[in-house]
Formats: sequence, structure tokens, C-alpha cells
Amino acid sequence: MRDFKKLAVWRKSHELTLLIYHDILPKFPKHEVFHLASHTKRAAYSIPMNIAEGTGKNTDKDFTGFLDISLGSAHELEYCCLLAKDLGYLTDEQFSIVNSETNQVKAMLIGLIKSIRK
Repeated sequence: MRDFKKLAVWRKSHELTLLIYHDILPKFPKHEVFHLASHTKRAAYSIPMNIAEGTGKNTDKDFTGFLDISLGSAHELEYCCLLAKDLGYLTDEQFSIVNSETNQVKAMLIGLIKSIRK
């Protein structure tokens, strides 16, 4: 059995989730609390949550399935933040920071998925 807390990609995605909670979501207007902000929050925490759940599975195939879901959530988060920027909720600089962090998580997920599937 794997320990998700020992995986660099889990730690990085947890940090990304904290960034979203502390630095990004407070920038959203109140009328987005139950809409785009909520969706952004769910996409963010879905990444480390699915990594954690996948580590509890018995096979590499099952684990990579959860990593694939995490990757999908990372893409979803990327779009939520792009939309927030285009709606004027985030500055270009804020978007650049979160987009860079999201891309790092995506690259780490892709690398882990590839290494397990070899």
C-alpha cells in the first residue's frame, strides 16, 4: 500500500489547493460563491483527494485510474481560473501564478502515470 503523503505530486497538489483557498477564492465576487467559486474549489481539492484515494487501491491500474481523474480535475481547475481571469476576478499576475502551479501538478501527474504504466 502506498502512502499518499510521501508522493511529491500529492504534496504539490495539496499546496495548490491551499493557494486556491487562500489567494484565489477570496478574489471572487460574492455572487459567485455558489457558482464558479464553488466549482473552482471542488476542482482544486479533487486533485489531491483522488491521488489519496488511488493510493488505497490494490492495483497499479486502479491507482492510475484515480491519477487520470486527478489530471482531469487539474485541467478543469485551469479552465476555472482562466474564466475567472477573463471575467475580471483575477489579475493577469494572479492567473499566471496559479496557472504555473497547475501546470506543474499536471506535468507531475503525467510523469507518474507514465512511469506506472511502463
